Amino acid sequence: FPFEKQVLLSCSHVFHKACLKAFEKFTGKKSCPMCRKEQYQTRVIHDGARLFKIKCAIRIQASWRGYMVRKWYENLRKTVPPKDSKLRKQFFEKKVQQISNRLLSSYDVNLDEFFSEIDSSIAASRDVFQQLEGKEILISETDWEKIQMQAFRQEIFDCPICIMPLSPTVHPACLFSGNSNQFSRQTVLLSCSHLFHHTCLQAFEEFSLGERQICPLCRSCYQKKILKC
Repeated sequence: FPFEKQVLLSCSHVFHKACLKAFEKFTGKKSCPMCRKEQYQTRVIHDGARLFKIKCAIRIQASWRGYMVRKWYENLRKTVPPKDSKLRKQFFEKKVQQISNRLLSSYDVNLDEFFSEIDSSIAASRDVFQQLEGKEILISETDWEKIQMQAFRQEIFDCPICIMPLSPTVHPACLFSGNSNQFSRQTVLLSCSHLFHHTCLQAFEEFSLGERQICPLCRSCYQKKILKC
């Protein structure tokens, strides 16, 4: 009987008031549903509601006391180290871990800002390199002669792209063999001292990706000069 109205009959039986009225309406007579005593007297009582309130208060008090005891015990475990050696070791390990976590959380580390600074630095460096690469320094004829001598010392007589012989300028042994018709293509000298057929290098430049022209062998930026036979 939580908070519903209840009636006490003169025969000492207790029912819900609504349930008793429904029973009387269904049977058509006034008799106790338990002992069948007729012509009983009724009285509204509130004992069930009072007991229900007491029961609820006891449950609330028990829950609150349990919560307070658990909080007290947790605080005791956090502050008082245990006497057992194994538990004592775990206690201090947990303390050190908590201190480390507090130190780490105290640092304000903004990773997004850090990565954005790295990206901006890389972009600035890339712009500087592009500007330096864009300013080509013209090579003098004396320097071209030195580069050509360095290329001759490498003793490379075939084009690295098509693997065919270069011009007699870099392949003098073939001048006396009578095969001068195979040197119809012009030879180009790069500033990195590598030699190619002019047509082969042009084809490589057309198929290369990017704005910068790089040597097919050493991948460095270059200036070029066509050699005269």
